[in-house]
This record gives sequence, C-alpha cells and structure tokens, in this order.
Amino acid sequence: MTNVALNMIFKDRMDAGKKLAEALIRFKGVDGIVIAIPRGGIVVASEISKVLGLPLDIVLPRKIGAPDQPELAIGAILEDGTTIMNDDIISMVGATAEYIKEESDRQLNEIARRTSAYRGGRPGLPLHDTTIILVDDGVATGATLKAAVNYVKNQNPAHLTVAIPVGPIQTVREMRAEVDITCLHTPTIFYAIGGFYSDFRQITDEEVIMHLQKGRQ
Repeated sequence: MTNVALNMIFKDRMDAGKKLAEALIRFKGVDGIVIAIPRGGIVVASEISKVLGLPLDIVLPRKIGAPDQPELAIGAILEDGTTIMNDDIISMVGATAEYIKEESDRQLNEIARRTSAYRGGRPGLPLHDTTIILVDDGVATGATLKAAVNYVKNQNPAHLTVAIPVGPIQTVREMRAEVDITCLHTPTIFYAIGGFYSDFRQITDEEVIMHLQKGRQ
C-alpha cells in the first residue's frame, strides 16, 4: 500500500493524472484496466491509462445526498443497486426511509442515463480475474468511492488498487484497511477536493464520452 505525502496543489485533473501515473508505474503493461468514476475522475484516469498502456472504462456510483443538503452524502448507490449508507449521518440529518428510497431511485435513473450516454450501448469491460486501478479526482467522505470499491470487489478482480490525487488523512486511513490505495496528498486540514486544484471546472458528458472512446481504442 502506497501513500506519497506531498505538499502540492494540482494545476488541473490532467496534471493530477500524470503525477498519479508516475506513482503507479509498477502497473505499466500488466493485464489490467483503469476504471474511472465520472465525471471528474475520467480525466485523471485517462492520463493514467495512456501512460500505463491500459484500457479505460467507467463505474458509476452516485451520491445519495441529505435532505436539503445534496452535497452531504448519506450514502451512495451503484448501477446494480448496491448501496453503502452512513447510519450516523442519516440519523443526524433525519433522513426517512421514504426519502432514501425516493432519492435512491432518482440516482439509479441518472446512472442508467449516464451509462447509456457514455457507453453508447457497448458493454462494460469484464473485471473478473484482472488488475483494476480505480480512479477518481479525489475523495472527501469516501461514500461514492467505497461503493465503487465494493462493486469492483464483487466482480472478483485479480487485484484492486484505488488511485486518487488527494483525500483527507482519516478517510484514506479508513480505506487503507479495506483496499490497496495510492494517494498523493493526505492533508490533515481538508475542506473540499476542489481546493487542491487550480482548475477544478465541471467536466461535461461530452468530455467523458471522448476520453472513454480514446481509452477503449
């Protein structure tokens, strides 16, 4: 398990991807796949895919936001309905079972929309018995990333490594107990992922499709 603690701010997601690729060079040319969490993670993953010479695919966890606080994750859901929920936050914000069901259904519909748009009807690459590098542009609470980890683990890969440019030290420590992780920057003071990038603009669906098509080639 690897953690490279550096005091840095990334120029943008491409810069973060290039730096992560250097830390993952041991995977160059292996029988593996780089899996991105869109939208932001696809740009980071695309750089890793190019450097390591590995194909690129996506996994689509969606955050289940708190009532009236959509940016606060009470959990996350995957395309197969797998969920990871944070009972402490659910209790704190008073999210009802009815709300969780409605929000989960809404996020599943968005996952289906994005899957159709991004893949264009093509199936995902098989993850069984291969090396998987799971990539996002950072982690905060870890809800969506943990859901993605569980989903990939259920596909029985030969090996799974999580690769992220930045994440709070406590979240990374918790995840390290469950999965191999390469994280370039683990600050003790952490407010938002975007605070560690000079350019953290929104990534469009069209950009996701472009990167995925290049990575599939």
